[in-house]
Amino acid sequence: MNQDILERDDDPMTVNYQRRDIQMQEIVDLGIALQQRGNTMTAVEYLRSQEVPNAVIERVLTQPGCRRAWSV
Repeated sequence: MNQDILERDDDPMTVNYQRRDIQMQEIVDLGIALQQRGNTMTAVEYLRSQEVPNAVIERVLTQPGCRRAWSV
């Protein structure tokens, strides 16, 4: 399971998460495929058109090691 670190009042907390949004997973996967087959700008434009948050776009396109894993 993946984890995020949240900082609150100088007290960092570790939060476990699992991806549960299948539609967002499919959109992000297509964006990654567009980047691999075309270029990053095409992927960015597609993901923005699908209202994917900028932080997610940046993470999945520039930091492959930080992508969330799909879990059911």
